Amino acid sequence: MSTASRFLDILAAARGKRVAVIGDYMLDRHIQGSVRRISPEAPVPVVEIEDERSSLGGAGNVVANLASLGVRPLAFGICGNDQAKNLMRGHLDEFGCDCAGLIESEYRRTTEKIRVIAHDQHVVRVDRETAAPLDASEASELIAALEAALPSLDAVILQDYNKGVLTPEIIARSLQLSRDFQIPVFVDPKFDHFAAYKRAHLFKPNLREAERALGVKVTDEESLLDTCDRLLAVNEPDVLMLTRGEKGMTICSSSSRTSIPTHARDVADVSGAGDTVISTFVVCELGGAEIIEAATFANIAAGIVCGQVGVVPISEKEMSAALMRAE
Repeated sequence: MSTASRFLDILAAARGKRVAVIGDYMLDRHIQGSVRRISPEAPVPVVEIEDERSSLGGAGNVVANLASLGVRPLAFGICGNDQAKNLMRGHLDEFGCDCAGLIESEYRRTTEKIRVIAHDQHVVRVDRETAAPLDASEASELIAALEAALPSLDAVILQDYNKGVLTPEIIARSLQLSRDFQIPVFVDPKFDHFAAYKRAHLFKPNLREAERALGVKVTDEESLLDTCDRLLAVNEPDVLMLTRGEKGMTICSSSSRTSIPTHARDVADVSGAGDTVISTFVVCELGGAEIIEAATFANIAAGIVCGQVGVVPISEKEMSAALMRAE
């Protein structure tokens, strides 16, 4: 069987599975235009707007990737009562996402990242957000929504961007409740609360996050393996996936270590590559792939999205075409 055929069989087996994505949901907005003059008010360019668009960012990009590969995503997070929330919900609806766990707060803003681009140059980014940890009532509402959904779930992803949703309480309760229902948990951590993610099925930090969390610097094979051993000891996952940028990824368990080289050829933009990795890995595991097989497909998917500008989800068509070219 060809690799492309194998991948399609895996997707077919995973199709319709239900995956909860708990984390920080964001709206990405891009304002594009031209600069023809400098402002008389200050020495800054005046951007004449020609186009505006929005898309899902943060945990929303994981939702987009899952849906593009045929899995049914469920969103668990927080948003404000604002225009950004309306735009974000609209995009989530387009991907068929169940938003019953997306809690609306009157005290918070929906996280929004506004990028101004002129003549293909990034001029400035403006953020609107409330990054404070969830309060007790918001946390209780989120956990209650997760408890209600758990009997119908096939997997849980904890997608952390340090915007306040994944507090130590939410992390611990999500992991425990998922264990109670024997649902595998896949973790994409950020810097805060790094050691709180214990005994997940998959723990997927990138190299910079791991170095910062452990206070180490990976410079060679020996320090890489030592870092992996320390992460396994601290977080106790079934599988550790350490993503290493242009050097690919290293997959570890208590008994094995495997490095997979990158598949990116022409890197245009690495934004969202980590989201693609964890999404593709989850879908492949749900479709019956072995660990290294799932990681290999996830690595190929990351290479594809790195060759495109902006945060874009992987698609079945792109993956199939890339796999057929490689045969």
